[in-house]
Amino acid sequence: MITVCLPDRNALELTEPLPDGVRVILWNGTGTPPAGIEETEFALAGQGLPLETMLARMPNVRVVQSLSAGVDHLSGRIPAGVTLCDARGVHGAAVAEWILAVILASLRELPHFIHAQARHEWSAQRPAAELAGKRVLIVGAGDLGEQTASRLRAFDASPTLVGRHARNEGSVAVHGTGELPGLLPDADIVVVVVPLTHETERMVDAAFLAAMPDGALLVNAARGRVLDTAALLAELEAGRLQAALDVTDPEPLPADHPLWNAPNLLLTPHVAGTVVGFPARAYALVRAQLGRLVSGEPLVNVVQGEY
Repeated sequence: MITVCLPDRNALELTEPLPDGVRVILWNGTGTPPAGIEETEFALAGQGLPLETMLARMPNVRVVQSLSAGVDHLSGRIPAGVTLCDARGVHGAAVAEWILAVILASLRELPHFIHAQARHEWSAQRPAAELAGKRVLIVGAGDLGEQTASRLRAFDASPTLVGRHARNEGSVAVHGTGELPGLLPDADIVVVVVPLTHETERMVDAAFLAAMPDGALLVNAARGRVLDTAALLAELEAGRLQAALDVTDPEPLPADHPLWNAPNLLLTPHVAGTVVGFPARAYALVRAQLGRLVSGEPLVNVVQGEY
């Protein structure tokens, strides 16, 4: 029998039907811990859950399943010997939709027309760019990158994937990050969807941005610290580049931060994966992981430890 801790009854309903051999304890980390909480072997790391408080009551935990694709915020917080799994695949469709939406909004100049609408100004008509034929460099060749590339192809754009190492994914060539200096000058659009690691922090620095051609669009759906904010601000204020950001550094963005008023920028408050279908997909992953655990199969999306 595997004991799993879920935060509330809604989470339980989303996880059902539970695999045979699973026992559920409901606790969100507040109030008096329920009886048997110390028997928990499978716990969740999700937004709003006090992870350290919960883990302190779970000496027998073996697996922590994150409900987010990025787990940089969990670095150093998972006890040694405990397996950590991320939610790769849960957010891919939603984030890819956001990426496509901001690319289209930027190219078709929707902010310009939204402001004109507020002014009741029909004479704001002007031709805009189009996505068809655009060369899109996608830095990050995991689930987010692959889902973004498939949607871009449907719009007759030409995506190129860049991963940590060069490889082939079926018939698709993935370039290595060492090739970026030669790839960036030919990109009309650069999409960043890498995880935050020591290698990717400030990857998008002044030299990276300088290598992009005039008028190019940068889209960051990764983490704010992947980007050198000051370097991007300099490019935006000079009018040389455009950008769309769902993440910032710092985050939350202070009300007086210059990014709010930066020209040629679309900014959203870390909502690319915030869609109504997220909970069902997240807890479908939890259910599948519990099934693997009960049956002795390897877990998926393991980023720390082995199982």
